[in-house]
Amino acid sequence: MYDWANSAFTTTIITAIFPVYFTAVAGAHLPQGEATRLLARTTTIALAISAVLAPLLGAVADFAPVKKRLLGLFMAIGSAASAGLAFAYAGDWLYAAVVFGIGNIGFAASLTFYDSLLPHVASDGEIDRVSTAGYALGYLGGGILLALNVAWILTPATFGLRDSAQASRLSFLSVAVWWALFSIPLFRRVPEPAVHAPQSFGSPLGLIAAAFRGLAQTLRDLRRYKHAFLMLVAFVIYSDGINTIIRMATSYGTEIGIDQGALITAILLVQFVGIPFAFLFGMLAGIIGPKTSIFIALGVYTLISVMGYYMKTERDFYLLALMVAAVQGGSQALSRSLFASMIPRDRSSEFFGFFSVFEKFGAIAGPATFALASAITGSSRSAILSVIAFFIIGAGLLSMVNVAEGQRAAQEPHPQL
Repeated sequence: MYDWANSAFTTTIITAIFPVYFTAVAGAHLPQGEATRLLARTTTIALAISAVLAPLLGAVADFAPVKKRLLGLFMAIGSAASAGLAFAYAGDWLYAAVVFGIGNIGFAASLTFYDSLLPHVASDGEIDRVSTAGYALGYLGGGILLALNVAWILTPATFGLRDSAQASRLSFLSVAVWWALFSIPLFRRVPEPAVHAPQSFGSPLGLIAAAFRGLAQTLRDLRRYKHAFLMLVAFVIYSDGINTIIRMATSYGTEIGIDQGALITAILLVQFVGIPFAFLFGMLAGIIGPKTSIFIALGVYTLISVMGYYMKTERDFYLLALMVAAVQGGSQALSRSLFASMIPRDRSSEFFGFFSVFEKFGAIAGPATFALASAITGSSRSAILSVIAFFIIGAGLLSMVNVAEGQRAAQEPHPQL
């Protein structure tokens, strides 16, 4: 249910409505293309802050039973920031950018602790299915709220709203309520996982010192599992390209003249088309393996980037949206479960903590590269081609991963902390 809850932030604020609102309303008076570049820079800064926080907080959560409390803290920060965006009006581009950045920090940090709960709620044979089902539920939950938000924006008078700008601001407030409300089942039903070091640390500083020692030990152990580590590096790179497309799609579409209604409708289409494809990728992985399935997804993403360069019409945008829907959830869910199959299960929480940390650090490069390419060329159309490098490099590293050997290493005896 937390996938269902937090996907509202992804769909309405990161992907569909806020980028369009920022470009057309809050940043309407900025120079051509500057709003898109500003969003990319804001995302880069927010993810950098998340990446700095995540290692320490993740390590502390491995030594003290505070995973759910830290998840709740950052969920509250993200939810409050979502509500804060409802107070961004025409010309308030600086306020909107800062609050958007704070929301991204809350969202990204909460996922560190959410992902670490996966091995505690799924048995060995369930991880692939739980991972893909989580993404599918996220599509559904985010899609339902986005559908309501789109209805508000396209026909504001029907709901007693003044115009689409007011409807957009109301949609940001709805994300805050949705995210907090549907997080309740996790906090009520999922028990706090036991920690591997129940001893007393004497003081908060002692806990932090122990957390850093554990972090260093886990990093050393991760490097001994070379194929899991290589998979992690490959994932960091190609997921950076995926996340850049997700975050910059509507802002890029607005810049090249795609109608706001078409942009939001296409993103809404992604949410519902993505549901069966997320399950389909889980089935495909059972036939040809998760690694080959991920290769297929990366090939499609490369094609999407090339087609995005030539995109001119609403029809083009709809086609690209359908292609993204086909591979987005499956590629990310199978990456998570493939990594899980190559790490020792009794220490999976620690290793998943590093999975989240590396992802945060890696996610900085994509938006930064997009912003730099856009600034150099003066066009986001050229910048979209820069994303291809992330898919090619990531696929090259993934090809070097020996899954069978990695899974064997995970089953061998290993040193305990």
